[in-house]
Amino acid sequence: MKAMVTTLDNKSAGSIDLAEAVFGVTPRRDILHRVVTWQLAKRRNGNHATKERHAIQGSGAKIWRQKGTGRARHSSRKAPQFRGGGVAHGPRVHDHVHKLTKKVRALGLRSALSAKQAEGKLVILDEAALAEAKTKALTAKLAGLGWSDVLIIDGGDLDQNLVQAAGNLAAVQVMASAGANVYDILRRDTLVLTKSAVEALEARLA
Repeated sequence: MKAMVTTLDNKSAGSIDLAEAVFGVTPRRDILHRVVTWQLAKRRNGNHATKERHAIQGSGAKIWRQKGTGRARHSSRKAPQFRGGGVAHGPRVHDHVHKLTKKVRALGLRSALSAKQAEGKLVILDEAALAEAKTKALTAKLAGLGWSDVLIIDGGDLDQNLVQAAGNLAAVQVMASAGANVYDILRRDTLVLTKSAVEALEARLA
């Protein structure tokens, strides 16, 4: 499929052919949900763990004989009722990470890219670079293009001027194609890919 290429100055820069296998598949909502859930689960921290009886360092010997002392029957000082003993029924570390096959992850990324293309919210950029690292200059260019909430993905090394200028803008995200993921693509209103990013993504997903 054909797509028009633009510049940051809102000028036409020709056209590009997009691979149907990457940008023209039918989006799978169930796959998108699975991939986003998997991504967010990886970011979650497990709860803290406490030392239970078996993890306390020290002797496990019976502290006094069973009968004849006039005191209650006990085993070792690791029991929860003693100072310094283990915690009874304390929290344990819980890992939220689960596995997702490479096929499903790749299909999720193709679905996300195709969804943006189908919605008309995919823009192909000739080059993602700024002459100087000025947030004001970048804001002006984005306003001229009509972009407010945008994800810019570049195929090669990121232009540091663009990265620094976008660092002060909460609604502008810049990343390399190697980090392209379903969650960030879907949560931004506009997806902007450079021509090198298109080539990199097609080589990765074709």
